[in-house]
Amino acid sequence: MSHDLSLAQSNAFELARTLMVPVTLFKVDGAYGVLPSEELDDADVLIVHEYDPHEFSPAH
Repeated sequence: MSHDLSLAQSNAFELARTLMVPVTLFKVDGAYGVLPSEELDDADVLIVHEYDPHEFSPAH
């Protein structure tokens, strides 16, 4: 868990690319967390974003 959104976003992106599975960045109790999307189930969390490693975009 992290209280820094930019750090959580970076970790979520890297985890998705490493595991090659969709991961979800979520917020609960003022902190951000990351889990593979299939493991999140119906948890009572606020979903911030889902990172899918199979959806590529051009580099900046």
